[in-house]
Amino acid sequence: MTVLVVTGTGTGVGKTVVTAAVATLARDRGIDVAVVKAAQTGVEPGEPGDLDHVRALSGVEELYEYARFPAALSPAAAARLHRRTPVELGDVARHVGELAERHRLVLVEGAGGLLVRYDDEGSTVADLARTLAAPVLLVSEAGLGSLNTTALTLEALANRGLELAGLVIGSWPASPDLACRSNIVDMEMLAARPLAGAVPAGAGHTDAAAFRATARACLAPALGGTFNAHDFRESHRP
Repeated sequence: MTVLVVTGTGTGVGKTVVTAAVATLARDRGIDVAVVKAAQTGVEPGEPGDLDHVRALSGVEELYEYARFPAALSPAAAARLHRRTPVELGDVARHVGELAERHRLVLVEGAGGLLVRYDDEGSTVADLARTLAAPVLLVSEAGLGSLNTTALTLEALANRGLELAGLVIGSWPASPDLACRSNIVDMEMLAARPLAGAVPAGAGHTDAAAFRATARACLAPALGGTFNAHDFRESHRP
């Protein structure tokens, strides 16, 4: 029984596609997996959200969204704007614990970055991970400016005593520029370990069969794939 929290260095870095990739490989290995989204923002009721994307890519049907706010803001700010009760991460932690009793793997996708607020008291996905004693898979951008946000997020994880499950580049361009290629070594130094994967840009817009093959190739063996960090690094040296 394992809980894995997926967070990012910010919004739009590829968390949902990485979550779907991990779920896909777990399902292919016969692992009973559930996926949780504590709060979905920027999506109207009835519209497809992140979990619908996970379902389409991975085929996983055990999906749990605990709050939804139409405004594309942090969960705390969206709840305040819509005059609604914010999501209670303590309740989410209890629900995830119950799911972990029935599933071998529970993936929890955060909103935005690690320290995005879920309520006005400042609760974050970092607090949720600490409550669950769950490792954190960090998704980062590839290019210029990503080293600072990656370093800050890794420092925040370490300062809170959270375990890093790995660092994944969420969208690796087909034609990486100098900054992207140079950042590989720096990111591995920041994380003090090889990359846990690099997802090709556009991977989330393929069908489920193509996505399965991509997920296997772009995630490391610890996540069920065949990604070789050394080969990736060497093939992109500046």
